[in-house]
Amino acid sequence: MIEEVRGALGRARVFARALVKTGMAFAVSPRALPVIARQRLRRESSLATAVRLHATSRPEREALVGEKRRLTWAELDQRIEVFVRGLYHHYGLRRGDPVLLVMRNCTELLEAQIAVPRIGASAVPVSWRSTTEELEYLIEHSGARAVIVESAIAGAVLSIRERLDTVPRNCFIGVGERRDGLFPYERVIEGSAAAAPESANLGAVVIYTSGTTGRPKGAVRRFPRETQDAVLRFLVETPICEDDRHLAVCPMYHSTAFGFIGFTMAVGGTVVVTSAFDAEDFLRIVERERITSTAVVPTMLYRILDLPDEVLTRYDTTSLRAVFCGGAPLSGAIARRFMERFGHVLYNFYGATETGINTLATPEELLMSPGTIGHAVGGNELLLVDDEGRPVSPGQTGELYVKNAMLVAGYHQDDAATRASMRDGYFSVGDLAHRDGEGLFHLDGRKRDMIISGGVNVYPREVEETLCRHPGVAEAAVVGVDDDEWGERVRAFVRIEKGQSLDAEDVMVFARLHLAGPKAPRDVIFLDELPKNPTGKVLKRELRTYRD
Repeated sequence: MIEEVRGALGRARVFARALVKTGMAFAVSPRALPVIARQRLRRESSLATAVRLHATSRPEREALVGEKRRLTWAELDQRIEVFVRGLYHHYGLRRGDPVLLVMRNCTELLEAQIAVPRIGASAVPVSWRSTTEELEYLIEHSGARAVIVESAIAGAVLSIRERLDTVPRNCFIGVGERRDGLFPYERVIEGSAAAAPESANLGAVVIYTSGTTGRPKGAVRRFPRETQDAVLRFLVETPICEDDRHLAVCPMYHSTAFGFIGFTMAVGGTVVVTSAFDAEDFLRIVERERITSTAVVPTMLYRILDLPDEVLTRYDTTSLRAVFCGGAPLSGAIARRFMERFGHVLYNFYGATETGINTLATPEELLMSPGTIGHAVGGNELLLVDDEGRPVSPGQTGELYVKNAMLVAGYHQDDAATRASMRDGYFSVGDLAHRDGEGLFHLDGRKRDMIISGGVNVYPREVEETLCRHPGVAEAAVVGVDDDEWGERVRAFVRIEKGQSLDAEDVMVFARLHLAGPKAPRDVIFLDELPKNPTGKVLKRELRTYRD
């Protein structure tokens, strides 16, 4: 009983602190207080609840900006409500029914991600680049009962339509232009059916992992009240506040974009959606929309910094307060260059689809400890353990395990993978890390990517970070390749910085100056681009099988 009271008081303190820090304490209308009370009592924490809250509190405030429409909170709430009615009455969707979403970034994708869980169904956003074979697997594995697809890219979906047993023929909805075989999305929005029964805490978003090592696994995320508490703990450590204007440039079928959109909408900020990333267009939108925050992957920072000086100085980006970077390792050199150009607005975070956000590096921490993923965010317990499960000492590398309120419910239809990732209530996605003398965490690579050369464990991230300190290296990735003498040797793949010239010997000499013998690359291959998935992660399986 005492522990329960302490827990409740702790949550109340976090809630109050977040309200003040984000400005919501001064911005929420008294009309919204019953909505807040209902939400706390019913333990609700979904985006649908946030939309309803702000539609009540600030109905005329801009909520969502896309390339074709701008919506206030009241308009967004109305569109979602009518869409929910259509899904329930016209398409017969019920609690637990998965709905596959195949779209490029657009306002309709966000509307669907919010609406589907409102009736207790599961939104399943997937990559719009998926092949027919991948789509067929995703639909069958998820058990999708409906598909909402962007009409302009619906060819792959329509080509397998007749082979799909779980999706009724009338449950294919098209966004955008009219197309045979797809029921128009806007016709659903224009409907006026009776209200659908609302399901609290039963809906989910199922996000399929990147699949860089095999077929993707569906991580099931639900939204109990504990999720809200975890979000609030993160918000108090960031500049995110109620007047934010957030630019969504990462793919919205991935956790990074969806997460930061959720943070912004939770506090009543405005989300600006762009269909694709272009470096100069990014700067143009920041200036035009007075963007205050955004979430990117490191590749996007490279692209922005590669722009000519006359382009970089053409746009006013002084409205930016926070650029959150994650999804792939961020080199210390790129972080420093970005902050020299745009100010101390860069934050590096670590997290995963399965674990939420676990660490955050402030601009000051990035400058003090280059390459760091920062400190543990409140509410996270982090463990670094060896292969026997024993905690490792500071400075030593161990597998990173996380426990928090944001852990997913598990992998969809894959209990074995769920069990393999758990240890005493902690979850691991297979990342290796160490903690430095300042108590800050650093990634050392994936456990499966570790190289053993001459009996020495070589952690790829250490080698990559070192190579990126060379002024001629823009990006680097290393893998292990078979070697008769060493067992494995380190092979480096390098993208050369624009305007620089470099040969393999330059790279290897630099590496030997800064790394112990077995860690230094013995092969260097130069590429125009490193192979990556849409979320910016280097595809090391392609590098391991690379042939000249």
